[in-house]
Amino acid sequence: MQSTRDDLGKLVLRLTLGILLLFHGVSKVINGVGFIEGMITSHGLPAFLAYGAYLGEVLAPVLLILGVLTRLGGLLVVGNMLVAFSLVHLSQLGDLSKTGGWALELQGFYLFMGLCVILFGAGRYSVSGGRGAWD
Repeated sequence: MQSTRDDLGKLVLRLTLGILLLFHGVSKVINGVGFIEGMITSHGLPAFLAYGAYLGEVLAPVLLILGVLTRLGGLLVVGNMLVAFSLVHLSQLGDLSKTGGWALELQGFYLFMGLCVILFGAGRYSVSGGRGAWD
């Protein structure tokens, strides 16, 4: 019984993170990554790195939702969020929102949920069945 609850928890974790983050990816597919490209080049980095957003916000969520290479998907999410923190949100690390929460709640949520996926893996309720080293 414990294993079933654990696997259901992993499914909820994967689906929640994957679906919510995929909305950001769809926006980038529709509108492009020009905004990110500008931030990246302003830091002296090559513009092509902006396309990494597609890895973290389209590919990773699809991997998470399906439960294939799930730990890799979590790693891509964590990397994506670390880049977002360093390029955009560094000055906001200690800020609070108007409602009293952390100003970076959403980014923190994605970062730490990605870390949980890396640690927990896919579970049984996934395409991979949680059997591979990256699942």
